[in-house]
Amino acid sequence: MSNSRIPTSINPFNVYLNNTTNYLNEGEPKNAERLGVTDDELALLSGIKTRWTPLFGLYTDKSNTRTQAVTAQLQDLINEFYTLNQTKHLLDRIAASSEVTVVDLQMFNIKNGQSKHSVGVQPIQDVVITSIQLLGGGSVTFKCNAPGYSRPAIIDGADSIQVAFMIGTTPPESADDKGLRRDVTTKATFTLPLGSGNTGKYLYIYYRWYIVKHPELAGPWSALQTTLIV
Repeated sequence: MSNSRIPTSINPFNVYLNNTTNYLNEGEPKNAERLGVTDDELALLSGIKTRWTPLFGLYTDKSNTRTQAVTAQLQDLINEFYTLNQTKHLLDRIAASSEVTVVDLQMFNIKNGQSKHSVGVQPIQDVVITSIQLLGGGSVTFKCNAPGYSRPAIIDGADSIQVAFMIGTTPPESADDKGLRRDVTTKATFTLPLGSGNTGKYLYIYYRWYIVKHPELAGPWSALQTTLIV
């Protein structure tokens, strides 16, 4: 199976399936009606999502409930979605609709001559999710992703991560605190070498998805994270 519009891996497909089916059901009239997707077709897509959701819940628990059978059922649903698109020409019809917008094209991953990191018309909505690893000697490593991603990754629509942080014993009041240092990284996994002289102090840090040339479209700041520097 090959289609550059529809992800074939389970975690990216989970994001795609939920985003697109929810989007088709939104609006007044519904986006599905505006884009020429019939009620029957929308019901078939929603049915795939209904069956997908509990299986994906099992899949996310790698230690206990992720089995070969669960993985195979999820792959079958990806194939079913793909086949439905192929037989009904759903994405081709959306792309050719006289009502289609840039937002529609980006939602369905339909290429329109722009790169996958092209600038959208709305700010990024996702919040950065991070895990922290203390390396010792004052160095701290961060691994960043978003819901639906199993590994560190820069999400589609962003090209980097902006951080705002400070070292001390008193936390900042918000991500806008003037005492915060700001930096941008293009890596989903990165290390801050804070120095052994800061051992025993606290690192206070915020994160958000960022677009270097269009900071006005950056995502929302995460909640404050605090970690003891070792």
